[in-house]
Amino acid sequence: METRKVQVTGGSTYTVSLPKDWATDNDVSSGTTVELYPEDDSLLLTPQSDVDRQEGTLDVSDLEGERLTRAVMTMYVSGFDIIRLEAGRITTDQRRAIRDATQSLVGVEILEETTDSVVIQDLLDSSELSIVNAVSRMRLIATSMLADAVTALVENDDDIAHDVIERDDDVDRLWLVVSRIFRATLRSPRAAEELGVPREDCFDFHSSARQLERVADHAAKISNLALKLDEIPDDVADALAALHDDASDVLEKAMDALFADETAEANQLGHAAREAVLEIDDHTRTIDDMLRELDPVQAQSLGLIVDSLSRSVDYGGNIAETALQKAAPRP
Repeated sequence: METRKVQVTGGSTYTVSLPKDWATDNDVSSGTTVELYPEDDSLLLTPQSDVDRQEGTLDVSDLEGERLTRAVMTMYVSGFDIIRLEAGRITTDQRRAIRDATQSLVGVEILEETTDSVVIQDLLDSSELSIVNAVSRMRLIATSMLADAVTALVENDDDIAHDVIERDDDVDRLWLVVSRIFRATLRSPRAAEELGVPREDCFDFHSSARQLERVADHAAKISNLALKLDEIPDDVADALAALHDDASDVLEKAMDALFADETAEANQLGHAAREAVLEIDDHTRTIDDMLRELDPVQAQSLGLIVDSLSRSVDYGGNIAETALQKAAPRP
């Protein structure tokens, strides 16, 4: 840390010198324009950048399959708008993995292909992306997936189960968008300003989006188990439907608290969601007792479903905790 004294020039202008090492490292010299971003009682300074699109290059010679797909996704989340993938020769399997990656990302397409390289580009304008809209969309998809997964189980409907599993990809794509936006706000004050959301709030939305992504994963897990199960006893079906209703109530209250504009409303909803989590634990134990009367194989699968619903409740509780922290006074 370095300190500087503020001086007054011209009777009304406050000036402060910049550390020379920082200026040299960031190519700041006489005549360079810097950007200033007020943030509460802090002032963030950064050199003005003329580069609107960030380009990154990745050597994929030793990458293939899932590792290659994951590497492309990582480059995307890290904030690169143009990603150049290079190797001595791009194999057919590598091209397939790259296509799988682009299909798993929002707004990304293959721009150019040669024998030794593939260039993919994010076609979305980053300034038009909204972390609030992305999280809201995740909420709608994840909660509807959970409801449909239980319906597929109770009604023994394989079509609904398959549909839920397919929708998990939509939530995963939105989760990557949220992660990309959040990391951009950490790197650049300009990104946070264009987004119009305080960086602390971005952290809260990112944390909550992670919980929603896990809810969607468990909805897909329930649907996969539903495909393997035949009809289940009516009393167990009713109990599982009731447990889902409780889980849905916690998730809805928690998300409403997260998006609430008024502190009092956020606190009321957040505390209500957290208190409901404790009550649902008793409900879960009751269902576990019911499963002991069933065939062991069926009971095991239904036990996993109870666990997924219970975990979804916990994720809702985590969101509620985040909402309470978001609504708390800030130092």
